[in-house]
Amino acid sequence: MEGTAKDLILALEGLEREKNIKREDILKTIEDALVSALRKNLGKTAQITAKIDVNSGSIKAFQTLNVVELVTNPETEIDVTAAKAHLKNPKVGDVVTNTLEVNDFSRIAAQIAKQVLIQKVRGIERDNFYKEFKPREGEVITGSVRRFSDRDIIIDLGKVEAILPYCEQIKKERYSTGSRVKAIIAKVLSQNDLANIGDDPVLARYKSAAFKMDKGQRGPYVILSRANGKFLEELFKVEVPEINEGIVEIKNVQRDPGFRAKVMVSSIDNKIDPIGTCVGMRGIRIRAVMNELSGERIDLINYSEDISTVLMNALAPAKASFVRIDSLSEKRATVIVPDDQLAIAIGKDWQNIKLASRLTGWNLDVKSESQKAKEGEEATAAVQATLSDVEGIGPKMAEVLQKAGFTTVEQIAASDVDHLSTVQGIGEKTAAKIIEGAKKHLAGQTEKPQEEANDNQENN
Repeated sequence: MEGTAKDLILALEGLEREKNIKREDILKTIEDALVSALRKNLGKTAQITAKIDVNSGSIKAFQTLNVVELVTNPETEIDVTAAKAHLKNPKVGDVVTNTLEVNDFSRIAAQIAKQVLIQKVRGIERDNFYKEFKPREGEVITGSVRRFSDRDIIIDLGKVEAILPYCEQIKKERYSTGSRVKAIIAKVLSQNDLANIGDDPVLARYKSAAFKMDKGQRGPYVILSRANGKFLEELFKVEVPEINEGIVEIKNVQRDPGFRAKVMVSSIDNKIDPIGTCVGMRGIRIRAVMNELSGERIDLINYSEDISTVLMNALAPAKASFVRIDSLSEKRATVIVPDDQLAIAIGKDWQNIKLASRLTGWNLDVKSESQKAKEGEEATAAVQATLSDVEGIGPKMAEVLQKAGFTTVEQIAASDVDHLSTVQGIGEKTAAKIIEGAKKHLAGQTEKPQEEANDNQENN
């Protein structure tokens, strides 16, 4: 038994080196396993302790029994007569410590000890892996394809297996067993993390991928991504030293993985062009990033403090004419582009305009110059038609008023004669007549809803 115990200690020392598990934790695990196995033979309520001597490698186990007159629970009690084998003058209330023969373990008891040990070691190993990989979230790592789980891919990272879920893959890429894969560590989740993900839709997809990978695994789950914008950012950091040095800054990244990406960049040094720096001589830097992403096209956007400028820049490669801010509070704007740039600005399946909107955080609408001109003509015609309904205003007079800035009947009604008569072609008498006609027009519009309400009451 002594030789076996010493061999066990040597094995634990090897386990400590290979698995990075503290020797004390393993010894405590074995002691607990021995207690569990002995209780299988001596009873669930038996008071048993086990101790492993680290120096000698000896394993000892003890059972504690209370001395009583009449034994009611033989697992924890011993009568006075039987206690004489252990104590000279035993009496009720004494405690007998009985040394157990570890060599007498049954085969079943030894198997229990082994299983408990395996489970404990795996638990400690899982905790260590979690502590090692959790701080590495956001790090780019390389592994090889181990196997496939439905559409998800299991990646071998050496120490652990990671998951590249289908939702985090570049869809047009195809992998085979043994292929090298570079990806970013998007999330490291424990079993407890998965049980408390809440309503987060992204984590819900990760949970599905984790359970499909191995229903018996209890973590940690290392989730990789090649579709994450952070992955593209990290690739640029590798290729562009100025980003790591802080001279060039990546403000935002938005991707349609495998097809198109927009990267907003700025420079703290006015002498350094951030776009040219990221492109590199003859495009060598950006081409290296694109090749890693299976040819994904990358639009580099120059950041600006001016909202209109950055909104126009975001539509690259399209050239914008100007921007109309529709609502600053709601972040809505319309970008006007030349007629030949409209298709480019929108992009295939609205891809370019969608990425530009996500990049800037604005709800963007794109219109060509001819569309804007046509809308302007239609708006002008509508204003003139409305003004022509007023008594004293004909089509020509409506056109004059519209050009002078009077676009609503309310404006005319609120004006005075002196102000309106400053419009070329309108005298004081005409101005007074027009103002009176505008007031009658508004009064008539007010009376109509009241008449309709009265008719409805009579009908009811």
